Amino acid sequence: MQDGFWLRAGAAWGFLGVAIGAFGAHALKPQLEAAGKAASFQTGVDYHIYMALALVAVGILQALGRPGPALHLAGWMFLAGGVLFSGSIYALALTSVKGIWWVTPTGGLLILAGWAALAVAAGSVGRPAADRAEAGAGVVAAESR
Repeated sequence: MQDGFWLRAGAAWGFLGVAIGAFGAHALKPQLEAAGKAASFQTGVDYHIYMALALVAVGILQALGRPGPALHLAGWMFLAGGVLFSGSIYALALTSVKGIWWVTPTGGLLILAGWAALAVAAGSVGRPAADRAEAGAGVVAAESR
């Protein structure tokens, strides 16, 4: 994965979330309130922003030199889960389509998988091996005195 990918993805996802939230709060407000869907739409926006922050966290861990399969899985789960979860809530709030209700919990499950994968990836976070070796050598040298 290209360096900085998850930071850029998180920033772009956050930009889009703020734009959609502003559009919903202003241009779509009368339509959403009349349909009783303003709170649902806001939930979609909230989780959209949460996923942007989660992607930024993945990007930070990647930038710290902690790439690995769990970290990349977390990023993809957050991205796919966010698209499905928030996207389906937006669609349900703005249209009369009812047949896509199952997409929301599917997105939620992907988001949960993302958090679990991030926990695994973060559990492996520590100082780089070279730093640990130097610190260990310093401890051994200090103990031998």
